[in-house]
Order: sequence, then C-alpha cells, then structure tokens
Amino acid sequence: MSTGERSYASDLVGRVSGAGRRFAVVASRFNAHVTGRLLERATATLLEHETAPGDVDVLRVPGAWELPQAALKAAASGRYHAVVALGCVIRGETPHFDFIARETARGLAYAARRSGIPVIFGVLTTDTEEQAVERADPARGDKGREAALAALEMADLFQRMR
Repeated sequence: MSTGERSYASDLVGRVSGAGRRFAVVASRFNAHVTGRLLERATATLLEHETAPGDVDVLRVPGAWELPQAALKAAASGRYHAVVALGCVIRGETPHFDFIARETARGLAYAARRSGIPVIFGVLTTDTEEQAVERADPARGDKGREAALAALEMADLFQRMR
C-alpha cells in the first residue's frame, strides 16, 4: 500500500482504564513470597488506572492447579469485565512442573474461550526461585503490573467491540 492509500481496516485498540469496570484477581497462595508480590502489584495497578476499590475482588486459591477453576467460575458469573489469574510454578526435580504449568495454561485459555471474558495469564513458570522473584519484583520484572495492564486494555477492547 502506498503512503497515500488508506486502508479500509481500522485498528481497534483497548484503552488502559478501569473506570466503571469490575475485575476479579484470582491468586494462588502457593509460593506466596512471589504470588503476594504479583497480587500487590496487580491490584495497585488496577486502582492506579481508575478502578474503584470496591470493583476489584481478590479470590485466593491453594495453588496454580486451582486457578482455572476459580477463573472460569468468576468469568462465567457475569460480574466482571476481566479476570486476572496470578500464580507461580517453579521447576523442580520431577515432571510435576510440566503437568501443572501445561494444564494451568490450558485451563485458563479454556476459561477465556468458554466465558467470552478476558482471562489474563499472570502465572510465572520459571526454572528457579530466583527467576520467579525477579519477575515479580516491581523494579525488575513487575509481571503483576503487566497482567493488570493487559486486563484493563482487554476489558476496554471487549466492551467497545460489543
């Protein structure tokens, strides 16, 4: 397409604002030293972007395996514009990591498809604890903030597509 031609397609991009929107943040308690930081940063980010404090519900689950179950239930409830799933799976000496990481990702994708609501994958899957701590650290990785920003943008995009 030359510089003078105009495309018939237009970009529809979500804005990063939580004004008038509700969010569920489903967070795993396992590896709490990491998931607590992810949760703290995700909720702070939602509030920083005009989400009312009463419009953020935090739902705690035991571990990453339970995230898809709670995310689907929250998304299907019709109460939320987006769901943020936060967890941390660190590779160990057995294949347990592979099963949990794979099925958590698959389950969260299913929850998004099944519900039609954005379900954001904020689950760290790392080889070491040091990598997980780094990705949760606001000064280095800040993945909790990234997940919340994705939820804000996707909630807006989905609402404007209706």
